Amino acid sequence: MKVTLLVDTKSNAVIDLHVTTTRKHDSQIAPSLIKRNTDEVAILLGDKGYDDQKILALARETGVRPLIKHREFSSLYKAWNSRLDADLYGQRSQNETVNSRLKRKYGAFVRSGRWWKQFRELAIGCLTHNIDKGL
Repeated sequence: MKVTLLVDTKSNAVIDLHVTTTRKHDSQIAPSLIKRNTDEVAILLGDKGYDDQKILALARETGVRPLIKHREFSSLYKAWNSRLDADLYGQRSQNETVNSRLKRKYGAFVRSGRWWKQFRELAIGCLTHNIDKGL
C-alpha cells in the first residue's frame, strides 16, 4: 500500500489523500492529485520523483506553478536546480512533517485487513489531524 498526501504548507492541513494497493511511482499518482485539486493548489512542490514532462505540462495548463527539482542528468539540470527559489522549495519539508506526525500519533501501520477499511482508517486519521490543527 502506498499513501500520498497533498498538504497545505501554510497550515499543515491535509488537502487530499491518495491510497494505492500497489506500489506506484509518484509520477503516476501526481496527475490525478493535480486534476482533483486545481482550485486549492497554487504551487506544486515536489522532489525529483515528480520530474516528469506530463506532470509539468498538466500543472502549467491547469494554472498550477510546478516547483519540482530536476533529475540531474547533466550540468544544465544542476544549474536549473540551483535557480529554484530555495525558501519556497524548502516548504516541501512541511509535507514530511505531516507524514511524521500522522505516523507518531496514529501509528505507522493500519490495523484493518480489508483495503476499503484501511483507506477509511487513513482518511479518518487525516481528518482528525486537520481537526487537531484547527483547534
